[in-house]
Amino acid sequence: MRIAMGLEYDGSAYSGWQRQRATTDTIQLCVEKAIAKVANHPVVVHCAGRTDAGVHAREQVIHFDTTAQRSDRAWVLGCNTNLPQDINVKWAQTVQDNFHARFSAIGRHYCYMILNSPTRSALARQRALWTHKDLNVDLMRQGADYLIGTHDFSSYRAKGCQAKHPVRTIKYIIIHTQKSLINIEVGADAFLHHMVRNIVGVLIAIGSGAKKPIWAQQVLQQRNRALAGVTAPPYGLYLVAIEYPEDALLPV
Repeated sequence: MRIAMGLEYDGSAYSGWQRQRATTDTIQLCVEKAIAKVANHPVVVHCAGRTDAGVHAREQVIHFDTTAQRSDRAWVLGCNTNLPQDINVKWAQTVQDNFHARFSAIGRHYCYMILNSPTRSALARQRALWTHKDLNVDLMRQGADYLIGTHDFSSYRAKGCQAKHPVRTIKYIIIHTQKSLINIEVGADAFLHHMVRNIVGVLIAIGSGAKKPIWAQQVLQQRNRALAGVTAPPYGLYLVAIEYPEDALLPV
């Protein structure tokens, strides 16, 4: 039997999603241990998107195989009983055996939060990037428009990115404000390692006036990561949704 789950988590205290030999503070390991206690056997979970250290999730999707017979509610309540307070199972559902949290997904959606104010916030610490530089959101939107569509995003991926090819399709970049908060929402078929954070780094340079909006396109065309500037820190980034075909029948 294959079970899918929706998770949310605060990534501040963890070394990212993926299980690692050198450390035990990964979200995957915590989740696998919690599920194993409910299932009464070891499990291996697969996720839709492997988030980096410090990155948060409002809607991460996972799946695992089990021989245990439990109700959806029992999976949710049982796992949450065994999880730390900064990781939460939102829902659980039996899915078809050919469903895969990662490979069945047709879209991923991220949000990056920026606190643009003269002084820092104690409450937004590890939740949003703070900058005192006055950012021009209209210029940032102009720069973002150059990135919409299907492109080679070599300039916007991490040096050690292991993706087989750098071509991705960005469906939208929406930038909106709420008082001193700037939210950058990005949707794509898939993302390269550090792609959203590198896009945000470019847009901040444009918003601050250090670069013109067309620089976003120039960086894209050069296909050289060294030209893209600073990678935005992880703690402002949220995985907000995973998109699946309608026949997956998931509550996402």
